[in-house]
Amino acid sequence: MADTTGTADPSDQAGHPLLARHAAALELFADRVHAVGADQWDADTPCADWSVHDLVDHLTTEQLWVPPLVRDGATIDSVGDAFEGDMLGPDPVASWDTAAEASREAFREPGALDRTVHLSFGDSEAVFYCGQMISDLVVHAWDLSRAIGADENLPDDLVSFSLREIKPYAADLAKTGLFAPAVEPPQGADEQTELLSLLGRKV
Repeated sequence: MADTTGTADPSDQAGHPLLARHAAALELFADRVHAVGADQWDADTPCADWSVHDLVDHLTTEQLWVPPLVRDGATIDSVGDAFEGDMLGPDPVASWDTAAEASREAFREPGALDRTVHLSFGDSEAVFYCGQMISDLVVHAWDLSRAIGADENLPDDLVSFSLREIKPYAADLAKTGLFAPAVEPPQGADEQTELLSLLGRKV
């Protein structure tokens, strides 16, 4: 479950710690997107069968889902195939920026974190969905960093949060076939290495 400590008035969530983390995670990934070189979009990433373009497209699509699910109360079926195919178009960086801002604003709307969202595996609290989105951004920021030769060091706060977020359901992720099995981290591994190992990354 996402960390909801520090919430004062549920009707005024502008200072909610989860929103601060979400904004920071978006900025972290955006920094890497803006660092992609013109000749790097076809480069391989640590994600099997995904190029840099595929990875950024995946994260962009994830952000595009947020407004209909959080703001509009839409279901997966009602959205249908609106976000299938290439969402990056001729300007991948601008497409990411637009989608990221829409995601950030949807979660920051008054009362958004109190809502229920209809996800592919069933109804869930919006705080849980936001926590998942943060963790996804953080881990994929490392993937993108490795792919393009950027700084692979992730912010400690976001790493600690993501590790707490993912640990309870990490085993279930591997069972879906969409995530690599966990690898054993080296003895004395720091939290970033532990997080990446948990999700099958070989650091």
